[in-house]
Amino acid sequence: MSIIREIKESFKYGTILTRLIYINIGVFLAFRFIQLFLVLSGWSPDAIRPWLAFFSVPSEPARLLVRPWTVLTYMFLHFDFIHVLFNILYLYWFGRLFLQIIGSRLFLKTYFLGGIAGAAVYLLAYNLVPAFYNVVPSSILLGASASVMAILFAVARFSPDHTVFLLFFGSVKLKYIALVAFIIDLISIPALSNTGGHLAHMGGAVVGLYLGWQWSKKGTGSYSGIPSHFKKSEMSKLFAKKKNLKVTHKRPLSDLEYNAIKTKRLKEVDRILEKIKTSGYDSLTAEEKKILFEASQDND
Repeated sequence: MSIIREIKESFKYGTILTRLIYINIGVFLAFRFIQLFLVLSGWSPDAIRPWLAFFSVPSEPARLLVRPWTVLTYMFLHFDFIHVLFNILYLYWFGRLFLQIIGSRLFLKTYFLGGIAGAAVYLLAYNLVPAFYNVVPSSILLGASASVMAILFAVARFSPDHTVFLLFFGSVKLKYIALVAFIIDLISIPALSNTGGHLAHMGGAVVGLYLGWQWSKKGTGSYSGIPSHFKKSEMSKLFAKKKNLKVTHKRPLSDLEYNAIKTKRLKEVDRILEKIKTSGYDSLTAEEKKILFEASQDND
């Protein structure tokens, strides 16, 4: 299988996290190749800036009114390699935790709401805080950082005591990782090197906290990617030893045939449950959902 075909298959059948990562990387490469083409055609490397500005959030409300799409496009746009590298790594790490703990159903919602909130905080700060007035005409906002922060803070608020292993630090609870990230952004604002980005991060963080708080109160209906109609008692049935599998045959089954079919079905159910744990219930195919449903009925 060629690399291109593998990428297509991975995008088509992968999780929403996989697709978002591919989109961010693809947009980054597209703009880099556009710059390469411009340079080879005799243009300055800075000729790419109008292209970037066309899809980035401007700090002037008047320009935003004629480019409203930038509120969405900016959260997929990167140009610096280090910028896209760290955003992709954070998106992968925290996105996997989100899918495992909360599920895939709310992932895209968190990504977009976090990005929109980040853009809103950026615009408000640059137009209401006097310290930023002189940089408004030349400032734009781009990158997935605010969306990533929303994902981190949502899962940290939903499951604050969940621990992850960090190199040099060992096991650390999610709530402390989120707190450190917020403090770093807060104390980095005076540096003015990436003030807009840090402000946007805080906007995404606040939205993530709110969403995680709401879901922790009401329940998401898909904790660990498993929908609410699979209750605890039903899940225990799925894990329990199957005593009477309903199999229809034209002739009575021998013990060997019965045990073979039973073992095959148990392995298939185990595989589907493992897929739910890693990728969420929404990642299942229609056939897998049918198998899981039928397995839960066998013990009713």
